[in-house]
Amino acid sequence: MRVVVLGATSAIAQAAARLWAERGDEMLLVARNPARLEAVAGDLRTRGGSVSTLVQDLNRDEAALVPRLGDPEVILFAQGLLGDARRRDADPDFAELVLRTNLVSPVRLLTLLAPRLQKGACIAVLSSVAGDRGRAKVGAYGASKAGLDSFLSALRQRLSSQGIRVLALKPGFVDTPMTAGLPRTPLFSSPAQIGRGIVRAVDSGRDGVVYLPWWWRLIMLAIKALPERLFKRLEF
Repeated sequence: MRVVVLGATSAIAQAAARLWAERGDEMLLVARNPARLEAVAGDLRTRGGSVSTLVQDLNRDEAALVPRLGDPEVILFAQGLLGDARRRDADPDFAELVLRTNLVSPVRLLTLLAPRLQKGACIAVLSSVAGDRGRAKVGAYGASKAGLDSFLSALRQRLSSQGIRVLALKPGFVDTPMTAGLPRTPLFSSPAQIGRGIVRAVDSGRDGVVYLPWWWRLIMLAIKALPERLFKRLEF
């Protein structure tokens, strides 16, 4: 299987890529930090993967990047930005960067990539449960993921007749560097757990929305059902 991993140095992307490497899949890893990217590639090669790399800032030059991605069977889009609470709450420029990274970049790239994909291809994109309902502590981040979910729904509808699957992958809390400032609770999952869920979802042949782990679907159904007057009193 030919896999393109966009944002390949993220902890979740690495976890999924390790599983693909162990079964000998062919991967192209794309990320902006050359040293970290090569370290990830080296690890995957020791696990049996056929790995090539491409250094690219996904927030720039999308049109130039797309022809270099080849003809993938699977695209995993794993780039994301959360940031610390102080910047999220007070810095409009940082809020704009969050939207650029989590929403604008994937929309631009996937719009350019979609016409190049063959029947049977799978687009798998890391979204988040944060997109299900706006929360005070992650306003711009949640907005970016909500917008991404809407775009993926539209893309899924448009590409289904061509036999191309679109997965919106919605983890809850994951123990990664991106969430380093958050207190750990029993709701946290490991990157390895989420990686296994991603690979299972891609292998399953399904499309649509996938909560990781599955029980986040139930949690978010309850949160979305809360009346607004009660929801506003919650601190999370």
